[in-house]
Amino acid sequence: MPPLKRRQLTPEQAADRLMAMCAAAEHCSFEMMEKMRRWQIPPADAMRILERLQSLRYVDDDRFARSFVSDKVRFERRGRLYLRRALAMKRIPASIVATVLAEIPEELYADNLRATLTAKIRSNPSLMETFESRTKLFRYLVQRGYEPALAAAALRTAAQSASER
Repeated sequence: MPPLKRRQLTPEQAADRLMAMCAAAEHCSFEMMEKMRRWQIPPADAMRILERLQSLRYVDDDRFARSFVSDKVRFERRGRLYLRRALAMKRIPASIVATVLAEIPEELYADNLRATLTAKIRSNPSLMETFESRTKLFRYLVQRGYEPALAAAALRTAAQSASER
């Protein structure tokens, strides 16, 4: 049996679907273009649709970046390096990325780093006992997107407070 043939969307149908998607959640222009590419919308029509979505403020890369960063920092406690990579993969302009990352409150960022480290240590207290295990903790923090210097400083502070107990 031959595979089912999908019905081709018209540009108007694609625009309507994208508007509905954007009304429900934040999306960036790259995601919209990828969606239209998968739907096999001709590139010229896709550009027209994207411009229309942007002019109607359904799609706004700056607003998307702010929302993305806010959610990842507050709920997942991610670091700046992770956020920069993730936004670059979404093709958000570097100027927007720099502005949005600079708006992360330093106190919140430091609290998130400490909370991430504390939670990991609490889940396995033996992680502070040897150099190798502390190295694993360091790598974990860097994988979460924290800067190596900040991760190392947080580990030193945690080690000092652990030795004082």
